[in-house]
Order: sequence, then C-alpha cells, then structure tokens
Amino acid sequence: MSIKRRDVLRGASLTAAGLLVPPLAAPFIRTARAASPVRVGVLFSLTGGLSIIEKSLSDATLMAISEINAAGGVMGEKVEVVQEDGASDPKTYNEKASKLIVEDDIPTVFGGYTSASRKAVLPVFEKRDRMFFYPTYYEGYECSKNVVYTGAVPNQQLSNFIPWIVKTLGKKKFFIVGSNYIYPREMSKVCKILMKQNGAEWVADEYLELGHSEWGSMVNKIKNSGCDAVLSNVVGDSVVAFYREYKNQGISHEKLPICATVTSEIEIAAMGPEYAVGSYTSFPYFMAIDTPRNKAFVQRYRAFVKDPKAVTHHALESAYFQVFLWKQAVEKAKSVKPDAVREAVRGQTYAAPGGDVKVDVDNLHTWLTPRIAQWQADGQGKIVNAYPHPIKPLPYVAYGETDTNLYCTSKGLDVAKLRARH
Repeated sequence: MSIKRRDVLRGASLTAAGLLVPPLAAPFIRTARAASPVRVGVLFSLTGGLSIIEKSLSDATLMAISEINAAGGVMGEKVEVVQEDGASDPKTYNEKASKLIVEDDIPTVFGGYTSASRKAVLPVFEKRDRMFFYPTYYEGYECSKNVVYTGAVPNQQLSNFIPWIVKTLGKKKFFIVGSNYIYPREMSKVCKILMKQNGAEWVADEYLELGHSEWGSMVNKIKNSGCDAVLSNVVGDSVVAFYREYKNQGISHEKLPICATVTSEIEIAAMGPEYAVGSYTSFPYFMAIDTPRNKAFVQRYRAFVKDPKAVTHHALESAYFQVFLWKQAVEKAKSVKPDAVREAVRGQTYAAPGGDVKVDVDNLHTWLTPRIAQWQADGQGKIVNAYPHPIKPLPYVAYGETDTNLYCTSKGLDVAKLRARH
C-alpha cells in the first residue's frame, strides 16, 4: 500500500482549465511557537506535483478554520495553525508529521491526500497517540483509533453504483479497468461482489501502470470485448489520456458509457468536458449539488481562494467539514487532548455542503450519502441518483464486513474475522 493512490495531473492541463489558485496568505497561520490553548497542524503538499490538487484541500481546511475563528473560535480561543508542506513525497510527509507532533506538540493534524501519504504518517500518530483527520476517499482495509476518515470508502461509492448501472442503464457486461495499485484492485473486488448480486458479469479486469498514457490498445480491447459498460478505477493523468482516446476511437458514452469511481471535477476540467459528456461518476459530493447550502459554499470557497473559476470536489468538501467535526468534538470534550477528542468525535454530526454527515461511533469513518452524476458539456455533473440518507462506512466490505458483522470497531480490528475470510 506504499504506492500513491493517484498520480498527479499535469500542471499545464490544470492551468489551462483555470484551476491553479494564487498562494494564500492567512494571518492565522503561525510557525512553531510556545504552547497555545488551541493549535492544530495542517499537512498537505504545497509544492511538488501533487500540490496541484492538495493545495485545494489545504485551502478548504484554512477556510474552515478562518470561518470558525470569525465566529468566535473554539472554546472562546482562536485556532492557530502550524502548517507544513508534504512536498508530494511520503518520506517528507513522515518527517513533517514527526515535526508537528514531537517538536510542535500538536495534538491534531488535518492532512494527507494519497494512501501513500496516509501510510507514511500513520505510525507517527499511532506511536505518539495523536489524531489525524484524513479527507480523501480511499480503498478501506484500515482501522486506526488515531485517524478520523472523512472521505468515502468503497461501499459508499459502489453500493448504489453497480445496481443502478444494471437496473437503470440496463448494462450487464462490465469491462473493469484500473490503474495498477491497491485502490483500483480493492474497488474491483467490491465491484465483482455487487455484479454477482445484481445478475451482471465482468468480461475483463485489466490494469495499466500509474501515469500510463498510451491507451490505444486498451481502448481497442474494450471495443472488441463484448461489454456494454466500462467500470473505471483509473486515476491521475491516465484518466485524461483514457477518456481522450475513448472519444478518438469513436466510442460513444451513450452506447458504451464509462462509469468511474475517481473521475471528478478536477479531471474533467483537465481533459476538457467534451471528452466526458454522457459518462458517469459515483461520489458522495459533487459541485453541482443544487442546494442553497452548497451554492453558498462554492461561492465562499471561490472568494477565499480569489479564483472565480475554482472547482470544488469530494475530497475538498471533506477537508472542509472535518474541521467542524473536530471543533464540535473539542467543545464537547472541553479538551484538545487526543484521547478526549477521539471519544467525543464519535457520533458527531454536521450539516456539510453536500448533506448531513456523521462520524461512525465504531470505526471513526464517516456516514456519507452516495450519489451518481452524469457529466455535462459545462464540466459539471448532473445528479441522476442519490440515496435519501447517509449510509454506514464499511472499510472491510470487500472481505465480508456488513452492518451487522463489523470487523472494525471502537475496540480495534477483529483480526479473527478478517483472517476467516482470507
């Protein structure tokens, strides 16, 4: 699980799409200083390739802290930030996490984007018993009392998606394609379970290396496979190359749609919306969610980063609302101490931009509302299906975990249950 979960999108592509935002000067950011009642760490990549994406997560985090401070802070105190740069490198992430915890004595840190970054810092937080709030959707298969996971796990992206594709689109033969590392392979396991349950089948399960850009052969294989839908777990730059080659070979999303678990507003802007029109993605959050709460959030975010064309996306929204979950936990516990925050955050709810969310009392993952969107010519997703309520996160769903048979609980991972399924 040391390979990063998604590759970087080319800077040139995002510059053309208007997605790069100016550096943020936030007056509440401080370098290391003497102990303060309410201090937090913010650890995202501000330099290196992944900064193109992680900068938006950092901005969303700082925006939430700014709003909290404007409303009176936490327990009557302003929140002060010690910010570090993960530099798009797992080793640097580990070093900066150690600095925040050991040298700066920070009890809670918000950060991380790739699974590589999360795995790099996890030993630091567990050894020192500090809290890490992680905002990115990921492959599951993790159970730590030191992490609050606010992005989707596989059941929150696929439990709605596969049945909907089969029943609504009438597609029953899937070509599964992904990038060659842990996230796509774990998602594929869940896909296959759901395909069987819904009377569908997969005709192929293929992988290409991260960053792979020559998609001619794979797209031709898809055309000749006999499939009627493509389930894509492709990530990073490869998403852009894949969709462009798909259209270049004359394949219509109307007839043979790509149904993706990773393609977000960021990737759509990078490739050009015309390459994705008619395709689908499953996420709990889309920028196009048509509610006053979300519209106000998008406007505030664009104003905060001083970019009227900036887009919001699932991991960005999670980076924003998880700060408020932390605030509520601190105020409930009347303490910033990690053990107090850990217990107080269980069951916390928040009216997030995309809908109500809740931290699961068992596994510290977040209840989220599954949604499906079809991409439009303006680069936005039209919501075509949504659960009426958030659903419980099951990080080990690919290994048999269910609502009534939990592997990850407040007591930790039930290794015996997990081994029994291997």
